[in-house]
Amino acid sequence: MKLPATFNDLIEEANQLALYKKLIQQLNKDFLFANIDLDFDEEILPSSLKLLLHEEVYRLIQEKFADYLNLLYIIDVPEKQVKALNGNDTVKLAEDVAFLILKREWQKVWFKNKYS
Repeated sequence: MKLPATFNDLIEEANQLALYKKLIQQLNKDFLFANIDLDFDEEILPSSLKLLLHEEVYRLIQEKFADYLNLLYIIDVPEKQVKALNGNDTVKLAEDVAFLILKREWQKVWFKNKYS
């Protein structure tokens, strides 16, 4: 499996495989499991998804760092990838982490679809 390089590539691939709703469901499941009160509507536009996820990651970094770390652990975002990001600009960091979250969730959805 080759992971998408950009948000738009990820959404395009999810739509082509008709797995966009499954991606949203996986996000909702893991956010609920992490005890974070954020529930995406399954009909959410990709642009809104990107914005809301970015805002929530930013809020968690700023206000609830332990919850942020717990979310990354539950979603299973590779620590090495997070550490490789530049942490000087928190807004950019939150955007990059949001994309890492989406990529990891996409992996889960893709593998479940392929091997179920």
